Amino acid sequence: MSAKLDPFAAAPSLMKKWMGLSVDVQSSLEWNVIELVKIRASQINGCANCINMHTAEARAKGETEQRIYLLSAWREAPCYSDRERAALGWAEALTRLSEGHTHESATEALKAQFTEEEQVKLTLMINVINGWNRLAVGFGLWVDPAAAKAAQAAA
Repeated sequence: MSAKLDPFAAAPSLMKKWMGLSVDVQSSLEWNVIELVKIRASQINGCANCINMHTAEARAKGETEQRIYLLSAWREAPCYSDRERAALGWAEALTRLSEGHTHESATEALKAQFTEEEQVKLTLMINVINGWNRLAVGFGLWVDPAAAKAAQAAA
């Protein structure tokens, strides 16, 4: 697959700011919650680029294959903490807003596991990954995880 448009070349200043926000938000909560949320939202959005990238990042940080493979069935899988479940439920509710605004149970679980500040941080992360999904799917992006890591280190 070849990109339809390179957003970094087309709008470098804005993309640099977007990347900066992404990095800031990504480091605001524990890595396992962030990675699980990024993978799950990307699964829902059908973003092969982001699924590929974030599963590689999760593995590199120590996430298990079992938890990555079971992510699409997290409600039935016993290997996620209550905090991770609350984050995944919130990610699904916000990623699927077009399906209806029935996320009361996700809101309650979120409030039980996250402080108000953490709720904002998590919500920003969900917005960021949904934004990346739309950029990647919309413009046909495919980034090799190793190349992305090298580029981030150089920046």
